[in-house]
Amino acid sequence: MTPRYDMELFKLKAELCKTFSDPKRLLIINKLRNCEKTVGDLARSLELNQSVVSRHLAILRSKGIVQPRREGTCVSYSLTDPKIGEACDLVHQVLLSQMEKNKEMAEKFI
Repeated sequence: MTPRYDMELFKLKAELCKTFSDPKRLLIINKLRNCEKTVGDLARSLELNQSVVSRHLAILRSKGIVQPRREGTCVSYSLTDPKIGEACDLVHQVLLSQMEKNKEMAEKFI
């Protein structure tokens, strides 16, 4: 049986993973990898409505993925930890590996 604290840790991991389950949030994370950006910058570069970007940033902020920095009336966002980008890279590599394996399997049947 899994100790209670292990189960709680897995629940927290699952909640964090849910944060990454939306493609728009992943796009936002990708845009914030190298520099901070304002909501307007993100909306323009992603071709999304500013309210949509704001809603996703609020979710990312509530989970500790991004952090705001206010300068006057302008708010810029950045990733709280560069490891977030690295984690996304790892998932990307796994996905590409799976796609390659599926391609090889499909070619066997064609």
